[in-house]
Amino acid sequence: MSQGKFLCSWFGGIFVAAALTNFAWANEVKVNEKQGEQAGASRSINWADRLGFGAEKRVLIFHMDDLGMCHEANQAGIRYYSEGALRSGSVMSVCPWFEDFAVWWLDHPDYDIGVHLALNCEWKYYKWGPVAPCARVPRLVDARGYLYRGVKETAQKATAEEVEAEIRAQIERVIARGLKPTHLDTHMGALYARPEYAIALMKVACEYQIPAFVLEMSPEVLLMMKMKGIPFNAALIEAVRDYPMPKLDRFTYVPNGDSYEEVRQRFCDQVQALPPGITEMILHPSDESDTLKRITGSWQQRVWEAKLFHDPEVKKFLQEEGIVQTDWRDLMRRHEARQKKVATNGSL
Repeated sequence: MSQGKFLCSWFGGIFVAAALTNFAWANEVKVNEKQGEQAGASRSINWADRLGFGAEKRVLIFHMDDLGMCHEANQAGIRYYSEGALRSGSVMSVCPWFEDFAVWWLDHPDYDIGVHLALNCEWKYYKWGPVAPCARVPRLVDARGYLYRGVKETAQKATAEEVEAEIRAQIERVIARGLKPTHLDTHMGALYARPEYAIALMKVACEYQIPAFVLEMSPEVLLMMKMKGIPFNAALIEAVRDYPMPKLDRFTYVPNGDSYEEVRQRFCDQVQALPPGITEMILHPSDESDTLKRITGSWQQRVWEAKLFHDPEVKKFLQEEGIVQTDWRDLMRRHEARQKKVATNGSL
């Protein structure tokens, strides 16, 4: 299975949205790609080097998405945190099981937990609406008041102002609960479905001083965006360039497979092939149940992902490969130390 196939679940909706909606960026792509390549050429140092890990180190954030979606996701995530097998994840404050996870989080405030900002509810029977009042974000919801199932519908209809209002509401729900999120990211990639959505994400991240899922606009990333049909323009490239908090060099997913053994082997192959830099690898661990099987057709993959990082063979593999595991809290701590050094010495 190719890496492009791995990314399909995240980028699929964005690709369709880009293909079926007439974004103004379409005629700018060649110009903007050239601008991005020129910018990337002057930034040969990766983020592992910038943040003090070392330029040749393969640094990974193994990131648990969809916490708060259901009890099964919460249980698998809490077990990973509690046993120290994984260090980073993000919760969907828009979902019915957010409160269940929030109660545990309040008792464990030192874990690396962000907000998984959701503009969509992809499931057929298991539904949720926005945190903001529907009257405030009318183009984000369908006739029944639920978030749209697909990224395409969201990108075709929702304004950047509505998107910003909703992501603020989701963050505020977490903060109002007495919790301190360590980072912000995007459910189904929807916040990268239009450049103005991504710019809104970075704006909000800077205001709250919470680092967001932002990729360095390297030639590698720009090529990936072009191949996947992810819209970008000069304004987005400039916003990423000026974004003042830590960025990722790349991201990927735990690969799918037809058996647990196949998933494990493809995971090991994928990690082995990663170049130096900071990579976020996304997974969706969940405990098996009849309810999970009713919610999602991807239940088996999620159950295998709940097993993967408890596997002694995987633990041994990561150690032998010299993989450095980190999380968003650590990235921000290193970034702040770097900025303090610049302010004190005038240079790095």
